[in-house]
Amino acid sequence: MSDSNSSKGNWGRWGKDDQRGAANLVTADVTRQAAGAVGQGRVLSLSLPIQGSTSSNAASRVPHMKGRPLPQHFMSVDGGDYAAGASHPAGGRAMADDALMLSPHGTTTHVDALCHMWRGDEIYNGHSANRIRSYGATRCGIENLQHLVTRGVFLDIPALDQRQHLDPLEQISVEQLQAALAVRGLTIQQGDAVIIRTGWTEVFSTDPDLYWSGEPGLSPEAALWLAQQDVSLVGCDNSAICSLNQSGLSCDALDDDIHMILLWEHGIYLLEMLWLTELATQQAGEFLFMLAPLNIKGGTSSPVNPLAVL
Repeated sequence: MSDSNSSKGNWGRWGKDDQRGAANLVTADVTRQAAGAVGQGRVLSLSLPIQGSTSSNAASRVPHMKGRPLPQHFMSVDGGDYAAGASHPAGGRAMADDALMLSPHGTTTHVDALCHMWRGDEIYNGHSANRIRSYGATRCGIENLQHLVTRGVFLDIPALDQRQHLDPLEQISVEQLQAALAVRGLTIQQGDAVIIRTGWTEVFSTDPDLYWSGEPGLSPEAALWLAQQDVSLVGCDNSAICSLNQSGLSCDALDDDIHMILLWEHGIYLLEMLWLTELATQQAGEFLFMLAPLNIKGGTSSPVNPLAVL
């Protein structure tokens, strides 16, 4: 498709020690200008719920990739470590606490760190892949992102031809992205967070078999085009941004892998498993986009609750 991996995209653009990638594009001026996209003052969450699978049927309700460990949520009520609880005499105090274990990739709304995927022995910007160990990544971990407050641009691809969702294995073209922009009279600006709807997370509740039969997503050409527009983040309501086959594997060759094009070559963050129904209902075009990952030292990702301020 391209020889982009030979040029290494944004490597060295912000210095040889850079670990923030395209987040550097979101300057103070970019954030100030993004605030101008707020009209109603209405705030929408773009996150799927996190529901533990330990003692519930959450697995049958929340979209997820097959084979990935589902979130485990334990609730302690009047447990042995608590001094007072519901079983104590009247006037006593009750307290509950949570224990949550999760692997964000494929099971929750999450943002990928720049250390998440790589080729050869180098992660983004030429940092050594030997820095990735079982105790975490000492280079390009998710804590380097810190926050992203920028203009969000919403591209509703199924709405272009009045569909509820795209088809399994369907790949979004550059022309479709451009058409979705034209509908709203928008152009992409430096530092934008581009949020793309396929309708796929909405399929799970009505037809899990269809959901797991493949997955629509960006084409490699569209991913490269977005990178060339200097975006800071690409988000989608699927589990891998790209299209996946029935086995949950990318439909693209290694040289065309979207994680390689966006994350590895260009340092562009990937935001996966979004819930975009309300955003689509509002027919939003641009908005103030707000994202703050957990401060996980050396994390390859973080669960997030991204916000769109209309």
